Parts: sequence; C-alpha cells; structure tokens
Amino acid sequence: QVQLVESGGGLGQPGGSLRLSCVANGTIQSIYVMGWYRQAPGKQRELVATVATFPGGGNTNYADSVKGRFVISRDNAKNTVNLQMNSLTPEDTAIYYCNVFGRLGGSNIVWWGQGTQVTVSS
Repeated sequence: QVQLVESGGGLGQPGGSLRLSCVANGTIQSIYVMGWYRQAPGKQRELVATVATFPGGGNTNYADSVKGRFVISRDNAKNTVNLQMNSLTPEDTAIYYCNVFGRLGGSNIVWWGQGTQVTVSS
C-alpha cells in the first residue's frame, strides 16, 4: 500500500513564502517523476511543477505562472518531494496535490495525495 502524505499548507501573505512537503510511504519499485498539482475553486487541476527521479535524474518542469517563484526539489533516498513557494500571490490560492508516477508490481502507476490547502491573503 502506497500513501502520499503532504504537509506545509496553510495561510500565506502576498509576497511571502510557504513550503510544501510530501513523502511517499510504502514500497515503490521505482519512482520516475514526483510533482505538485493544484486546483483552485471552479478551475481544473493544473500542473505546478515536476521533477524527474529515475532515469531522468533531476530534470524539472514548471508551469509558466510559477517559474522564477517556486522551486521543486526531491530526496530520492527518503521518497520526498518539496515545493518552496516564494513571492506568493492570491492567484496561488488552491488545494495542492502531491503526485508520484512510478512502478509497482510490474505496472506503471500514478499516486495522488489527499491535498493540502494553500490560501494567500492579507
């Protein structure tokens, strides 16, 4: 059983920073990509940032709206992915979901976290 556990959401100030973390608990044969998506009220879920783990080796991808403000990082040994969010704006308000694409039992699988609320407001 694989479970993604997110932490670090909450209330942030415009121009401020928040940091999200996600750990993948359980046995995963291989993790290919770890990332973060978000869904604002009334909108579709969208990609925020991803980082390749195996075999891509650290390649990152960011949504245009967060480039230069957010930084994604991962710790392969701990199956952890982090999202450092800087220069927050109210448009960053959303539920943020951790995402892992990996392999288990001979199949490629996508796992999702339960989501963590991020609210940016003064």
